[in-house]
Amino acid sequence: MEFTKGHGTGNDFVILPDPDGTLDLTPERVAALCDRRRGLGADGVLRVVRAAKHPEGAGQAGEAEWFMDYWNADGSFAEMCGNGARVFVRYLVDTGLATPAGRALPVATRAGVVRALVAGDEISVEMRRPRVYDTSTASLGGLTLPGAAVDVGNPHLVCALPAGLELPALDLTRAPGVDPAVFPAGVNVEFTAPAEPVDGTDAHVLMRVYERGSAETLSCGTGACAVGAVALRDAGLDTGTVAVDVPGGRLTVRLTEDSCWLTGPATLVATGTLHP
Repeated sequence: MEFTKGHGTGNDFVILPDPDGTLDLTPERVAALCDRRRGLGADGVLRVVRAAKHPEGAGQAGEAEWFMDYWNADGSFAEMCGNGARVFVRYLVDTGLATPAGRALPVATRAGVVRALVAGDEISVEMRRPRVYDTSTASLGGLTLPGAAVDVGNPHLVCALPAGLELPALDLTRAPGVDPAVFPAGVNVEFTAPAEPVDGTDAHVLMRVYERGSAETLSCGTGACAVGAVALRDAGLDTGTVAVDVPGGRLTVRLTEDSCWLTGPATLVATGTLHP
């Protein structure tokens, strides 16, 4: 089994090329691959398969050749992963499986077809516009923090920290408590704090995230999109650009009237052979 390892702002993935969908991938194997002590170690697995060869991608094969079969580190499925999509596109381009030629490259996902633009080290992915649709709370270490529920193709809860509470002080070694009535399939929880203005942006936010199925990660692309949408809403803006700093680096989120562009670096770091 061949593999490539890659990351986007520290959000890391094991990439498995499987163009014809013949790989016997199971939740147990995914969890073993992502184990940081006994496996390769990663926040998730990206299986590279032709859309026409995957049951969940076949309906999108007319729009996109490749389907991003994304699995969380615990072996569960995820609808969408913004950093994963950028790393997925980096793999397609660097291995010659796709040639963007200055045009947006379509990729099929469980959340629909997304499109990517490659510009040197950075890749921008156009996804659905985040929808802020409810309020809820997250409990963490005796704290109950109000937040905004956001749909980015997958579920998010964005919680702004109150004054006097610093992001580094949060203990994210355990999953935050959330309301299962609001999030029956679980949720990614983002904790945010304001930051100094950045030229060319409408807001600048610091973020940490506890990802459903993967625990705390250094970055979450769809989480950054959710945070950007809430930051613009709180600023009274419907569109705009937000710089989101995560522990793994900086992502830029740009909301238009009908979509969301996520921009940041995507890097491949190793290739090799796995022994099941």
